[in-house]
Amino acid sequence: MKKHFYLVINENAGSGTGRKAADKIIKQLQTANIDYTTFYTDHAGHEIEIVQNLAQTTLISWNTELDIETFPLLVVLGGDGTLHSVLNALDSFDSKIPIGYIPCGSGNDFARGVGIARQTEKAFFQLLKAEVPQEIQIITYAEAIQDEVGLAVNNIGIGLDAAIVNAANTSASKSTLNKFNMGSLSYIFSILKVLFTQKGFPILVEINGKSLEFDRAFLCTVTKHPYFGGGVPIAPVADPRKPVLDFVLVERINLFKIFWLILLLIQKKQMKSKYFHHFQSSKFRIVSTVPQYVHADGEILGKRSTDISFGTETRLFWF
Repeated sequence: MKKHFYLVINENAGSGTGRKAADKIIKQLQTANIDYTTFYTDHAGHEIEIVQNLAQTTLISWNTELDIETFPLLVVLGGDGTLHSVLNALDSFDSKIPIGYIPCGSGNDFARGVGIARQTEKAFFQLLKAEVPQEIQIITYAEAIQDEVGLAVNNIGIGLDAAIVNAANTSASKSTLNKFNMGSLSYIFSILKVLFTQKGFPILVEINGKSLEFDRAFLCTVTKHPYFGGGVPIAPVADPRKPVLDFVLVERINLFKIFWLILLLIQKKQMKSKYFHHFQSSKFRIVSTVPQYVHADGEILGKRSTDISFGTETRLFWF
């Protein structure tokens, strides 16, 4: 079956990486004589408008028994934030509309987690070789206080994780570091900054019919694959192909112990620490009465009290 590629391109992803990747992909498509249509985002949220319009007029759900000559394939060129927006834009449409993805951001944790190459040409060849989409489990969330629902491909964090994301996203050094492919350093600098200011906070976790209370939560992350923050292996055993969520909670401890925990984290030995708690379940509920930063896939949802429930759903990705 032939494909027509509908490219949604965020040129600014990765401080210009999206633009360079798009140029390479378009040349490859022209060389291979593959039909394509390009859509360039020119303002925040534009990808949502583009994708919803395509879903209404062009995109169709995948079925192995489709009797058509050309399949319209949506392909996203951007970072995890762009992919997050596209996934949520499609939420009200058929869940079997597949998404192709060429990672162009500074973190690219989704690509790292599911096995998509982070080099443009390699990711493109994975896209071309694939004959059917893959089923990947993503996070669903429902926040009761704000009456808000959504999806996430990577993770949702409360506390330190989200505060670091907020600091990294607003960092003056992020753009400069991205130009030298060192965007992860911006995350590291933000970690060092926030470590000295983030306080412990009380949190309630409901899991498998049990309620757990923590008085000094520091970092709380629900994730669907091992990585966050540009390759930090926060949950090494997480599997994006299983309908199971991984929840990580780190307690507030003194700085010496925090740096020791970071060292364990780098070595993927963090589960040996008594201050590092890891749980797996198909559903979670987290209640935080003290306002904290909250993020979904690096997109800040705000600083607020939270009552949020999590689950999983299957989505199709073409790679």
